[in-house]
Amino acid sequence: MIKREPNMIEDDKFDVESDRFSTVEIPETAHKISIDSWFQAGVVLTSGVNSVFVLGYSGTIMVHLGWIGGVVGLVLATAISLYANMLVAKLHEFRGKRHIRYRDLAAEIYGRKAYYITWALQYVNLFMINIGFLILGASSLKACYVLFVEEVTMKLPYFTAIAGFVCILFAISTPNLSSLRVWLACSTILSLIYIVVASVLAAKDGMNAPPRDYSIHGTTASKIFSIIGASSNLMFAFNTGMVPEIQATLRQPAVENMLKALYFQFTIGVVPMYAITFIGYWAYGASASTYLLSNVSGPVWVKAAANISAFLQSVVALHIFASPAYEYMDTKFKITGGAFELKSLTFRIVARGGYLVISSTVSALLPFLGDFESLTGALSTFPLTFILASHMYLVANKSSLSSLQQSWLWLNVVFFSCMSIAATVAAIRLIVVDSKKYHVFADV
Repeated sequence: MIKREPNMIEDDKFDVESDRFSTVEIPETAHKISIDSWFQAGVVLTSGVNSVFVLGYSGTIMVHLGWIGGVVGLVLATAISLYANMLVAKLHEFRGKRHIRYRDLAAEIYGRKAYYITWALQYVNLFMINIGFLILGASSLKACYVLFVEEVTMKLPYFTAIAGFVCILFAISTPNLSSLRVWLACSTILSLIYIVVASVLAAKDGMNAPPRDYSIHGTTASKIFSIIGASSNLMFAFNTGMVPEIQATLRQPAVENMLKALYFQFTIGVVPMYAITFIGYWAYGASASTYLLSNVSGPVWVKAAANISAFLQSVVALHIFASPAYEYMDTKFKITGGAFELKSLTFRIVARGGYLVISSTVSALLPFLGDFESLTGALSTFPLTFILASHMYLVANKSSLSSLQQSWLWLNVVFFSCMSIAATVAAIRLIVVDSKKYHVFADV
């Protein structure tokens, strides 16, 4: 264990009072750090942006915002998310130390309480994202099954169990984030398959379809809540909530390399997501679904290939977002062996298998958990990615920032705090409304 004592030395660069710190035990990680290139980190980030979630953005974002709101919103969300992630990346070596976990960085800046609060927020956020991948992976499998079977007998919970089992096998055989390597290339190819197929088939449908309805439906109140919810989804689309953990895998200079990875993510990396989101909405308008492959028409084998690709990519993407939990368990129990070394293999089977069994059970029990993910995003994505990032940078660099820069950062803190509150209210309302329609283990 590395024991960080309260810092009693004044620093000209950082205007942070020493009594802000509490003794926090920071363990050395059992996973590999400082070995990856900026390009590999960029591919990891891009895999998150172009995950299977992109198949829903036409329905969950554009339908509720319309053309003007959707296009402007996506562009603004891209710029704002890049800026917020850059702030966190620049704090990676705060006070001359590499902070390989989000909670470690929060502890260095704020103290012991922030360590546990940040940890709780991050893990709840990542757990809910993993639930989403399991639900979407199961939905992809079911969509493929329905293409070939006339009398559907298998329900969504069965496919959730299959998805969970495949994720367990992958987690056991892939020790850490750095060991993904070839799987990242596979993930990129898989993403391109379902994005290209969905885009081409949707464009074909759009060219042959009558004029579409692009108006925003609903009462004034429902429109307002829908817009708030869609805005929350906009921010979710670009952010991982685990920038320090990804940055920890990078070779030095870690800050410079992470910035390169972020530039890659928010330029080349967002193009496929933009394309499928806009094409899907153009083709189907207000009737665009939350899973675009259910809208498109075309050869059965092509749609099947797209659905299988979506399922397999969800397995890789889930591993990325589950890696902080895996790193914690491996570090806690000092598991440092190779992929198939008996002790480490046995531990991964038990620990990661148990984690994913719980996740799969929750996914099958509450397949409408997207509503709860909206709530989780409001309570954790906004605070982690925007509120905390701006305030941490403000506190860490207060003495070197101009009054204009400080005002801008405070504006970010206040604005996204209001957005978090509004998104929480909208998510709670959605849960109340949908709870009347769904039941546990539902076949949605």
